[in-house]
Amino acid sequence: MENKKYKEVYLDNNKKYQEYVEKISPKPTFVKNYINAFVVGGLICVLGQFINNIWTNSFGLDKLAAATSTSITLIFIGAFLTGLGVYDLLGKRAGAGSIVPITGFANSIVSPAMEHKQEGYVMGVGANLFKVAGPVLVYGIGSSILCGFIYYIFLMIK
Repeated sequence: MENKKYKEVYLDNNKKYQEYVEKISPKPTFVKNYINAFVVGGLICVLGQFINNIWTNSFGLDKLAAATSTSITLIFIGAFLTGLGVYDLLGKRAGAGSIVPITGFANSIVSPAMEHKQEGYVMGVGANLFKVAGPVLVYGIGSSILCGFIYYIFLMIK
């Protein structure tokens, strides 16, 4: 009998606690987050197109070279802004809009390395450089090799 009463009190307290948590928890603003992500991601892409136009028109690079130079430039800008602490502030406001473009990739490489730089360049920066991006690179490269191999097999069968 005592155990049953304990369960009732426990369940009642748990229910009250859940109601309290729901009452004080901030409500998510999905629409605002979607709009911020869309606008910031779009602005990063517009910046990329602007940089691409500069490489093409001002420096006379062909499409492939301009695209490569644009990617390198955007990675540099993302890493540089992460080093200054600006990209993290942008990420707090923009959410996925700052993560999806190539600048987010640069941020995912530089951030863990910066957090551990007091441990030294080898064991701190070097060991943590690809902490977040490493699995993405491994599985991305591995799946591209697998897809290329399957494509090659289908060409051989034809």
